[in-house]
Amino acid sequence: MTVLITGGAGYIGSHCCVTFLEAGLDVVVLDSLVNSREESLKRVAAITGKSVSFEQGDIRDRSRIEQILKAYGVTSVVHFAGLKAVGESVARPLDYYETNFVGTHALLRAMEACGVHKLIFSSSATVYGEPKFLPLTEEHPTGPVNPYGRSKLMVEEMLRDVAASDPKWRFAILRYFNPVGAHDSGLIGENPLGVPNNLMPFITQVADGRRERLSVFGNDYDTKDGSGVRDYIHVVDLAEGHLKAYESLHALKSDKNCLTVNLGTGTGYSVLEMVRAFERASNRTIPYEIAPRRAGDVAECYADTRQAESALGWQAQKDLAAMCHDTWTWVCKNPRGYEEEGSSS
Repeated sequence: MTVLITGGAGYIGSHCCVTFLEAGLDVVVLDSLVNSREESLKRVAAITGKSVSFEQGDIRDRSRIEQILKAYGVTSVVHFAGLKAVGESVARPLDYYETNFVGTHALLRAMEACGVHKLIFSSSATVYGEPKFLPLTEEHPTGPVNPYGRSKLMVEEMLRDVAASDPKWRFAILRYFNPVGAHDSGLIGENPLGVPNNLMPFITQVADGRRERLSVFGNDYDTKDGSGVRDYIHVVDLAEGHLKAYESLHALKSDKNCLTVNLGTGTGYSVLEMVRAFERASNRTIPYEIAPRRAGDVAECYADTRQAESALGWQAQKDLAAMCHDTWTWVCKNPRGYEEEGSSS
């Protein structure tokens, strides 16, 4: 059974490659390398002892996708490829709609042409927008507040429409919360190119001296310590959730061919709790300053995980200490990410 992983050289994609290869599946990766490095796939091979087939290409190129699906005898697709920076999506909305929505449309057309009808889609908790209640269930109203979130929701709606049109399609829509951590080998991890978009890379860059201090945006939220609360999930747990979704797609009956599932821990941690946990893991002090709230940020956001437990038989296993420890191991072994192979500190 060969699985095409689009965006497979990226942060979550590379960890998913490890999980699928270790489960005995064959993997081919399609990646444009716009926001990733092929080196990650060499590290995947080193971890698993198995080769990873790699094809460089763009998710919007339907003929290229068809060529890959046919050449490798692909039977299922895990779809990570896309743009993912919230702030950038506000500045460049057309790029986000073209890559995330139009790109997925091209992928589905190629799959249809090649008789491939199983797909796991990388969605996001940003589709919920401002929480009306917590924890967030899959039935929570959607209302994304930026082009990135809206592009994800548009893809979700397209998949549900396609699933309703023909029972041979099988979709799993996985709404991620906040992926952090790295493989415990320290060989693969988050490798942001340019200014990071997420909290953890900022914390690590302060810990290793690349940044003077962390900006904490707001300390007057109605939370345990005034800073924003989010649901952080270890990337290895997240990858395991994709494998469980893959297994579920092959077991689904025709009257239930589209699953929508949150992937989170169900526990919220504040920014300041994350800082303290990382200080313990790294034995470093993380200087920070309080900055004004950012427009669009919510006070709290965390998942209801019961659907993932009942539909997929999946539950996050790794705690906050493991998330921070594995992140620090990755940073210490790779101070310049994939740009400097085999480095250590």
